[in-house]
This record gives sequence, structure tokens and C-alpha cells, in this order.
Amino acid sequence: MKLIRSTNAVASLAGVMVLSASNAYATDEIQVYNAGIAEIGQFTIQQHLNYVALGQKDPPFPGGFPSNHSLNGTPEFAYGMTDWWELGLYLPFAVQDRQFLSDAFKLRTLFVSPHAEQRNFFYGVNFELSYEMPKFAQTRWGLEIRPIIGVRNSQYEFIVNPIVDIGFGRMGEVDFAPAARLARNFGNDVFAGFEYYADFGEIGNFSKLAEQQHTLFAVTDFKAGVFDVNFGVGCGLTPASDRLVVKTIIGYAFPVPGQKPETRMSSGPVNPFTHSAARTFQP
Repeated sequence: MKLIRSTNAVASLAGVMVLSASNAYATDEIQVYNAGIAEIGQFTIQQHLNYVALGQKDPPFPGGFPSNHSLNGTPEFAYGMTDWWELGLYLPFAVQDRQFLSDAFKLRTLFVSPHAEQRNFFYGVNFELSYEMPKFAQTRWGLEIRPIIGVRNSQYEFIVNPIVDIGFGRMGEVDFAPAARLARNFGNDVFAGFEYYADFGEIGNFSKLAEQQHTLFAVTDFKAGVFDVNFGVGCGLTPASDRLVVKTIIGYAFPVPGQKPETRMSSGPVNPFTHSAARTFQP
């Protein structure tokens, strides 16, 4: 009897250790940043919504919630400070089993090469400070560092975001979670391509391949009136990944003060280069 109890205790402890080693898979924002920002003095808003149709049925850590059949999202507010600097605020949330869960807030500051939408080669870096709730993460404070490196012409673009996620505190880790995008411009503000998202785990101690998260999305970007829309369907490539995820981003750029609405161009990271046929690309 003592042997059975000891074995059960060891198994339970091992299970807790496995769950503790797992990283939370935040799906409130599934996006590749392309160095597009709001114009100076302009406000923009985006609504991110991602539904995990087939996801993980076990929580990523003790006290967390499994991703299966969860709706995750965030309203994102941004303001253009200069032609190379944008500030933003996120209010992440999740809905599961008819329960609304708030994940507090995230503050971000984004620095980019000026007029990136007109350049063949563009770059930038985004810093995102987050305060998270116990259901979403094992650490209360976190920092995302997201470099942006991309190339494009009038037809294609390729962008890489080699993201580093830092969790502060006793349970915190420094993870490598890169993202990439390859898309083609089909004209008339319609784009289609692929986006890739991964989480390799702790830097210097990557997880085994089966425990890493790798997801490939087929995506499209288009205009719907005054709104920019990004829509994608993703398939998980490893056992630790959510198997089927549907994502969408709806964005709107408010008129720039003092500028006629019909003369403004949409901005922000949803549509990479709206009206690109009329633009001259620069190195």
C-alpha cells in the first residue's frame, strides 16, 4: 500500500513538473509586425479575435486554463508619436465555457524605420510590457522584445519577427518565440500568403520538438470599406500546438487631425502596403 501511494505521489509530482515546464500559449494576438505605424497625431484601433477550434485539453500549468474551444482576443489602441515611433495599449481577454476572463493589460512602444511601407528593406523593434492574471501566466509581469526585419517589392514581402519573451519572477523564463510572414499582393488591396508562429521554449534549454509549439497559418488581408481585415486559419504541427485556430484582425485608422479623410492612407500592421501600386519603393 505504501509503495502504491509513493508511486502515485511521484506520478503526481511528475505531472505537476511537466505542467510547470510548459509555456502558456497566448493567443490574444496572432500577428506578424511589418513596421507599419499610425501617422503623426493619428489614433488607430484593432480588434483581435482568435478561436481555438481544436486545442490543448490540459492546462499549460497548474491553475491555468486549457486552450480548447476558447475565444481569445484584445482591443488594441495605438497613437502615432512621430514617423518612427508609436505607442499602444492592449486589453487582452478570453472567453471559455461562457466565462469572461480578463488578462489585465499590455503597454507597448514601437520604433521603426520611417515610412517603412515605401521601403524595400525595413526594420524596427517593439517592446511590450504586460501585467498578466494567474489564469494566463505563472508570472505577473512580462516583457516581449520583438525585432522586425523585412523585405518587399510591389508583389511580395517576407518578414521575420525573432521574438524574445521574458517572464519576471521565480517562475519566469526567457523564451524564443519567432514569427514570420510570406505574402503576395494580388492588387485591389488583396493579399494572401502564409504566417508561421513558434515557441521553442527557454533560450539555452529548448524544449523537445514534440513539446514545442509550431503553427502554420494560411492568411489573407483585404479592405472592407474603411476597415483593414486580416483573416487566417492555422494548423498546429506538433503535439503541443493547438491543432486548429481561426484568427482575425479588424483595424480602423481615424482621420489625421487637419487632413481630409479621403486623402489619408490606412496604416498599422494589418495591411502591409495598401495602395502599393501607386507608391515608389525605396531602399
